[in-house]
Amino acid sequence: MPEIDYNELKKILFDANANGYAGSGNKIAEPQRPGFKELEYKCGDWLMHDSYAGHFFAPGQEIVYYKGVPVWAMAYAGGMEFQYHGDEDLAHETFVFLKKALLAMDPEKPYRGPEHFGEGEWKYISILEGDIKDFIGNEKIYYKSDLVFEQNFIGGVIV
Repeated sequence: MPEIDYNELKKILFDANANGYAGSGNKIAEPQRPGFKELEYKCGDWLMHDSYAGHFFAPGQEIVYYKGVPVWAMAYAGGMEFQYHGDEDLAHETFVFLKKALLAMDPEKPYRGPEHFGEGEWKYISILEGDIKDFIGNEKIYYKSDLVFEQNFIGGVIV
């Protein structure tokens, strides 16, 4: 296992997430897992794959490789609250807002969005325990004070 510089890993995660789902995203034409959407970010010896399936409920996983070795991972699962499954307009607006929240991530905790982010009638809240080596969290999106989206995530360094 290669030795990891955690500050460098944070920077790679920040850049990869800013240029992944929340940004323009480099989509892979043939994902490793059939039926999944997959994004890839490369920078020197670093590579990150973010793959997910679904739409209203979309579980996924991010894996960071350093010199070809998997060194960090995060799994996530969640999505639109059940009563909003099928509401394409609300889902679209929610995902647009989610991307804005993710782009406002804390460079010291570049796994998901910041603790609090808001715009108009939209509010994003992320609760995170732990650090880059071992963490668990939950994020929620409210629209007009109604919970419309919730997702859990867990991850850390691969040993």
